[in-house]
Amino acid sequence: MSKLPAEWNIYRTRFLVKARQLMQPISFIDVLGREHHGQAGDYLVEWSDGSRRVAPRRIFEDVYMPMEPAAPDWPVCDREPLGPLRRRPASRAPATA
Repeated sequence: MSKLPAEWNIYRTRFLVKARQLMQPISFIDVLGREHHGQAGDYLVEWSDGSRRVAPRRIFEDVYMPMEPAAPDWPVCDREPLGPLRRRPASRAPATA
């Protein structure tokens, strides 16, 4: 990964993300083996699970709202991971005709 730009900031849509605007082009391969490329002005976006991707400037600035600078230890995940999903028991007996 090439030299990263300025400080991280917190942004929100439906989810909080950490992002920084790129000052120069960047290319990298994520942990799933996908290639990412960005140009100066685009944003490097990081989710709370640590995954990263590049968002084009026009899309990023249209979708995300800036909130505040990110703390160095963001995100703080202090909960246990969710277990497998389970169906809730039916609350009513099925209707009959």
